[in-house]
Amino acid sequence: MIYFEDFQVGQKVVTRGRTVTEADITMFAALSGDWYGLHVNEELAKKSIFGGRIAHGFLVLSIASGFVTPYDVALIAFYGMDKVRFTAPTKLGDTIHLVTEVTEMQDKGDLGVVANQWHIKNQRDEDVAVLVTKVAVAKRPKS
Repeated sequence: MIYFEDFQVGQKVVTRGRTVTEADITMFAALSGDWYGLHVNEELAKKSIFGGRIAHGFLVLSIASGFVTPYDVALIAFYGMDKVRFTAPTKLGDTIHLVTEVTEMQDKGDLGVVANQWHIKNQRDEDVAVLVTKVAVAKRPKS
């Protein structure tokens, strides 16, 4: 198990990639209720500055969050996210991955909060989203 004390500021992780599919966009639209034309209407989206449909921003964040599912981390809870910016479109067929770096650690007594700078990147290594996430992590049990 990985506890708060095991993290270090500057620690980086580069995740595997995953291709965004038609099914992803349709299922996310159904789940979220967001049927905005830029995501689901090819004819409308062709006329946009993007030249075609793009993935929902929250879909991109959701896929990226799956890259770091912390099965081996003593995770208490997702604590929040800040400074979210979508810096480039994610199109159908793009393959995204995550580069994350620990930027801050806060000792909160019974637990710790770990802040990570996220760079969600496409297959051309371009940032498509950047943000800071925070998670509450348990401290190592005292023996």
